[in-house]
Amino acid sequence: MPGGRVSASVFRERRKGTRRSINRVAQYHCGLGALPRTCIITDISDGGARLYSDTEMPETFTLSVSGEDMDIRRDCKVVWRLGGEIGVAFIDRKR
Repeated sequence: MPGGRVSASVFRERRKGTRRSINRVAQYHCGLGALPRTCIITDISDGGARLYSDTEMPETFTLSVSGEDMDIRRDCKVVWRLGGEIGVAFIDRKR
């Protein structure tokens, strides 16, 4: 790219739904009998979420977060990884 400029099409939004920043502690569950582990949800949309974890997360898991304004429990599949950041798609129907 001449002059170090990056084309705007490189950063085009590909999400179908609007995302919102939440920066909230959540838990992920890897399977029956496994203890839940902690992660951070940095943003979320109807189709997925961006998470941060300092531990290795499996390819599929159940994500849960609850609080005053939300109660979410969704099955997830990892679609990208970048260091400790993980992008997941929700693979279940919204509960």
